[in-house]
Amino acid sequence: MRAISQDALGGPEVLKSVELDRPEPRPTEVLVRVHAAGVNPADWKTRASGGHLGSPPFVLGWDVSGVVEAVGLGTTIHKPGDEVFGMLPYPFGNGAYAEYVTAPARTFARKPAAVDHTGAAAIPLAGLTAWQALVDTAGTRSGDRVLVHAAAGGVGHFAVQIAKARGAYVIGTAGAAKHEFLRGLGADELIDYRSEDFAEVARDVDVVVDTIGGEYGPRSLRTLRRGGVIVSLTLTLLDPGLHAAAAERGVRSEAMLVEPDHAALRALAALVDAGRLRPEIAAVMPLADVAKAHELGESGRTTGKIVLTVA
Repeated sequence: MRAISQDALGGPEVLKSVELDRPEPRPTEVLVRVHAAGVNPADWKTRASGGHLGSPPFVLGWDVSGVVEAVGLGTTIHKPGDEVFGMLPYPFGNGAYAEYVTAPARTFARKPAAVDHTGAAAIPLAGLTAWQALVDTAGTRSGDRVLVHAAAGGVGHFAVQIAKARGAYVIGTAGAAKHEFLRGLGADELIDYRSEDFAEVARDVDVVVDTIGGEYGPRSLRTLRRGGVIVSLTLTLLDPGLHAAAAERGVRSEAMLVEPDHAALRALAALVDAGRLRPEIAAVMPLADVAKAHELGESGRTTGKIVLTVA
């Protein structure tokens, strides 16, 4: 099968097309023919540093949408021919930049009917991250005030929509050029980070979703009401000093990595089919142009997600 691999760490130029043996599903696994693969910051960061995967060679990519080709012994929830989408187990279950992938069956859920494979491939990693931050970690409820940093980004634009679907008042930080887009997703209040200090503008916030890290963590503490929570998606809040500062203010600080989640995928698919969640596609490129996709992603100029077409 065709795949994109790398033999060294480095820039986009290390990504090469290779031929690999097609994998076979083990018990409780499925073999999926990949129709589209999402591109995430984790992809280019791992390409450059190795991240959790260590030294190459490896095949990048975690977001998949495709069709079940075969199932392993004991698999009951998917059958050959089913259209599915999902996130390969993060961070070690990589391999979406290929014509076929295998993974545990419950890594995948039925693809939302309202979008094609390109749209579905944009959802899993970023959508699950937003869902797990807002729902599982923060327990966002109707009436909560939610502050989403980098609200027009991959995770951010899903977080805005999920928070709105749960009845929250949503505040987003983004450049002014992206405010109209975010209002269209349901954001109630927008802060231009270039001209305003969000820590002086946002007040009495219940939940902060921090997709940026660095000094955004300490500054965000000033926006939270007592009893609120900040969820860091960059692991900035592993800093014990920051945890202590949060505790002094009477707020909770959490740092999380996304996990495979069959139930959450089904919930995201239901929101998509109900018209309450839509993936914003910044660019669609063929798998052969993966280096260009990484260059575009690393530019920081995209709104939403980049998707590679495979099949």
